[in-house]
Amino acid sequence: MATAINSYQDLKVWQRSMDLAVECYGLTKEFPKEEIYGLASQVRRSAASIAANIAEGYGRDSTGAYVHHLKIAQGSLKELETHLILSARVGIVTVSQTQLAVSLVAEVGKMLWSLIRRLQDGRNEHEN
Repeated sequence: MATAINSYQDLKVWQRSMDLAVECYGLTKEFPKEEIYGLASQVRRSAASIAANIAEGYGRDSTGAYVHHLKIAQGSLKELETHLILSARVGIVTVSQTQLAVSLVAEVGKMLWSLIRRLQDGRNEHEN
């Protein structure tokens, strides 16, 4: 039996996106100080934006607005993934240091698209 969804905080996709943001904040603590306003800031902003857009969409008064914000979250997720890849490619961190964050990106991405499809098909997000 599915757990009742009484708040955006009950959504598994929001919970995992928060886990992702926490992981990214920890990862960026390892970035050099000169990156605090560069890639570190971009990683943190895009990571925080994912959960924030899920929450904002949940609070909207229409399914269309909800889906719109979930798609914005998906865009932020791809932005974050790009920043993580770039951080490894320029040598700020190693690929292995980004491994958990990148795997969470993939997981959250699948969850977001699943929720978007359910909402577009007229199924309730409370099934999550």
